[in-house]
Amino acid sequence: MDIDQEVDTRGLNCPLPILKAKKALATMQSGQLLKVVATDTGSIRDFQAFAKQTGNELVEQQTVGEEFIHILRRR
Repeated sequence: MDIDQEVDTRGLNCPLPILKAKKALATMQSGQLLKVVATDTGSIRDFQAFAKQTGNELVEQQTVGEEFIHILRRR
């Protein structure tokens, strides 16, 4: 999977991971992939809701240790 942009939101709590992802997505082309690395446990639920609300595709979510990785495809 070719990631076009990555945002590190480790140590930040809701709603900052979503806000940083939204800002990054605004600079991207349709179809590009954004990877967001978070440590906020609520980010899994938050990114699912964010994808539904904005129409961006949530391609993948995974937990690696204490980090949560979210991959979004820009609509």
